Amino acid sequence: MLIRAVLIRGSLILVKCKEAIVAAPDYLRPAGVSDGTKSSSGTASNYGLFNRPSVTGLVSAALDLITALMAGVFAIRLRELAPLQTNAWDTYPHNAHSSASVFMTYILWFGVCLVFFLRTYGLYRPIQQMSGLHELRMTIHATIVAGLTLCGTLYLSSGAYISRLQIALTLVLTFVLLAVRRMIRRHMMYKRFREGIETRNVLIVGAGRVAHALRNHLMSLDHLGFRFKGFVAITEEESESGDADIIGDFRNCLTLARTLFVDEIFLSVPADKKLVLGLVQEARGAGIDVRVVPDLYDGLAWNAPVEYVGQFPTIPLHRKDFPIGAYLVKRALDLTLATLGLMALSPLLLAIAIWVKLDCAGPVFYRAKRIGRKGRTFDCYKFRTMVTNADKLKADLEHMNERKGILFKIVNDPRITKCGIKLRKYSLDELPQLYNVVRGDMSLVGPRPPIASEVEQYELSHLKRLDVLPGLTGLWQVEARQDPSFDSYISLDTAYVENWSLGLDLKILVRTVGVVITGTGS
Repeated sequence: MLIRAVLIRGSLILVKCKEAIVAAPDYLRPAGVSDGTKSSSGTASNYGLFNRPSVTGLVSAALDLITALMAGVFAIRLRELAPLQTNAWDTYPHNAHSSASVFMTYILWFGVCLVFFLRTYGLYRPIQQMSGLHELRMTIHATIVAGLTLCGTLYLSSGAYISRLQIALTLVLTFVLLAVRRMIRRHMMYKRFREGIETRNVLIVGAGRVAHALRNHLMSLDHLGFRFKGFVAITEEESESGDADIIGDFRNCLTLARTLFVDEIFLSVPADKKLVLGLVQEARGAGIDVRVVPDLYDGLAWNAPVEYVGQFPTIPLHRKDFPIGAYLVKRALDLTLATLGLMALSPLLLAIAIWVKLDCAGPVFYRAKRIGRKGRTFDCYKFRTMVTNADKLKADLEHMNERKGILFKIVNDPRITKCGIKLRKYSLDELPQLYNVVRGDMSLVGPRPPIASEVEQYELSHLKRLDVLPGLTGLWQVEARQDPSFDSYISLDTAYVENWSLGLDLKILVRTVGVVITGTGS
């Protein structure tokens, strides 16, 4: 009875597992027009992590596992041929005497992890679906990740006595052996394809520009093993075009495919959904793959890879390389210097705050809405240098504006307080903006943050200065601070955005020190 109960319990668990797999979210199961009962052979859906592996995939995985074990054996032999005493790689004197069987147990675990990551990266797909360079790059990734997993296992299982030199040799030898074996396999497959062995016959639905471009592309890459068999017309105009490569129309597509032993059908033009679904159902029954070639924006997407945004396939037509590493360094520099600045200048900040409070009634700080990166609004802080109703008096002083264009500036502004004159002269009023830098609203270097009324008058080209974080100082502040021209103001900020580098930021910071000491502010 106990055995029977265990068997029943095990059956229930298997049923639940099957239900869980069937009910798994779509991002764990390849999407397609099929109902999921049977995937067409040879398509990418058969090579996902959670799909049943093919026979060739299992053979490749077994060879990869054997390769990892061979690399471990070679590492032991090399370690024995070049015995080392305590050094940077072997901190434990008894490493040379560690059990080879224990070491190989860890290498077996490494091999299993390696096969898992190789499958995760899609390296058991047919070689036509990836380039040799991509395969090599993903092999490096899989080896490194599996190696890190092995190191973590050694740490958690108290396997520190295992020779680190042997581990390093195993990783290097594994990658070299994998790369060499895959390169040889790829070379042999290319040679067989060129000789017409194990090739895949292709039929293209449609006879337009995209179809001809696809035909020419496949014929130019004969080493990938695709053999063009003809076009299938989908419209009367194509049928009557007189193209010698058109061998039939959409109605007898499957008959032609079976007659010509076609392995794949490429849809190169949009067609009625019902016709396509019918073709896919019939092709599935005949064991023929069906692919769609998107004709997007006059061929712009032909050479672009398909990327998924959630569950939606997208084709990137252009991507701007974002220097994430340099921006992380810039942010780290901003955060460090601003924090140190606030700590070091805290006595000065306190003295200025007392001075502002004693000089003129009102709050110590002036908080104003400013426009930051990508048009985001934030509170910008300064020591108050004007009377409390300065914003209301601005309209009465518009006729005294000495700047050209959008900017507003008066040298002898009657709204400025006595202490405000000194603070502005040496730019001390902007020291509280170090707090904005710490918060991430601003950077140490960048275009000055504008007010909303200025941005409303910007031309389209002027908005480029809002592509980066505003700064405490910038190129305009050190180059043409007294220049009243708005065009000069915009051109210098735009030049900074287009030519940004960490070196440029450091140069501006150094020059800012001189500008502050000489007191050129106003």
